[in-house]
Formats: sequence, structure tokens, C-alpha cells
Amino acid sequence: MSATFTDLKNKPILITGATRGIGRDIARSLATQGSHVIFNYRGGKQDVAEELKKELLDLGASKVDALEFDVTDAEAIASKLGDFVKENGPITGVVNNAGISKDQIILRLKEADISQALDVNLKGPILITVALSRGFLKAESVSIVNVSSIVGLMGNPSQIAYSASKAGLIGFTKSLAKELASRKVRCNAICPGFIDTDMTETLDPKVKDTYLAGIPLQRFGNPTEVANLTCFLLSDASSYITGEVIKIDGGLYI
Repeated sequence: MSATFTDLKNKPILITGATRGIGRDIARSLATQGSHVIFNYRGGKQDVAEELKKELLDLGASKVDALEFDVTDAEAIASKLGDFVKENGPITGVVNNAGISKDQIILRLKEADISQALDVNLKGPILITVALSRGFLKAESVSIVNVSSIVGLMGNPSQIAYSASKAGLIGFTKSLAKELASRKVRCNAICPGFIDTDMTETLDPKVKDTYLAGIPLQRFGNPTEVANLTCFLLSDASSYITGEVIKIDGGLYI
């Protein structure tokens, strides 16, 4: 069940990676709050974007805007977000959710895999924040939520590039929180553990049981639980929270 945060109604919130997985559930939750949801999509995905736009409006979003840009394209990010802010005013909520894993053992890890993981998972959130930063300074208050991962804290075999990029995102979160706190900009990171998604549905039952054995709550998380935490951090209910790294992992990291 989705939690309700009334101050999110009409709030312009950008979420990246909203067309699938956890990002889609966060976008849906924002729509039920009545937020103005802004999401990006990559070239050639117009049909997917239109489908999501309709779904979010049906769920109650006050407005939905779909912007075509790749989170690794600095020029497109600056152009699209710059134009949007000029026409609509500052974006006051951001969820940097887009991510890619590129799992591979160190012996087979290619430079292209490393670059892609770092570009999408770390460089992308920084580029988006840079593009929106001037608008942030004109807003009454802003909340940024960076979706990291529990492996950014504890590491994981075969996820060298992914773990490094997600750890870097945590460093970015803390630095930004310190830098912009005086301007009423909050920035927090969330670190999901194992969450029920299309990816976990295909796990071999024995592998899944091995993972579950390490989780004190003995289950995988629900995407709605991640969405609820994200909405809380975007809302005024968390107005005294910044620079935090919040684990949502069923106790895996204990």
C-alpha cells in the first residue's frame, strides 16, 4: 500500500529510469500523490513514454512531461532540462534512479563495461544535478533522492564496476548535501537490497534460497516499499533529513 504525503501534490519531480523496474513503481507512487511527474526516455522509445504518460495521468498525476534524453548525454540533458525550467519554473524534486549493472568477473571486465556503469550510475546523476542547480537556488526547498544500492556499501563479487559506481553516488550525495544545505536543498541516498523485480523472478530457486538465508526478514523487498521511502524523502515529512544513506534491505547489512 502506498503512503500518502499531501505536500507532494502538484510538486514538479523529475525521475530518471522510470519506464521499468523500481523506477516505474516510484513514478506510479508519485502519480498517486498527485505530483507533476517528469521523466526521461531514450530515443526510439516514444511509444513506451506515451504509454507510461497515460498510465501516470490515469493514476492521478496533476501533470506528466516526458523528456527525450539519455542520462549520459551532457548536451541533451542541459538543453532539455534548461528549456523545461525556463518554461515551467524550477524542478523541486529529483529521483536519480536510472542504472545499469554490467555484471562481470574482474578477469573479463572490459573498459567499455566500466565506462558505461560509471557514466549511467554516477556521471548521469551529477550531470542532471548540474543542469538543475541554478533553478534549485530559486526554489523554496528542494529534495534529491539518489538511488544507490546495498552493494555500494558492502560490495559484491562480479559487480566491480556497479559497486564502485554506486559507492561513488553515495559520496556525491554527502558532498552535495553539505554544499547546498544552506540553500534549502536536501540530498539523500537510498540503498535497496534484493527487491522483487523482473530480474529476481528469473532466479534459480536454489540461488534465491541462498540470498534469502542472508536476509533477517526472510523475504525480498517490494518495489512499493522502495517507492514509499522515496516519496517520504521527497516530502516535507523528511525536512530535517539530509546527507543520509538509508538502507532498505530487510536487514541484509546488519
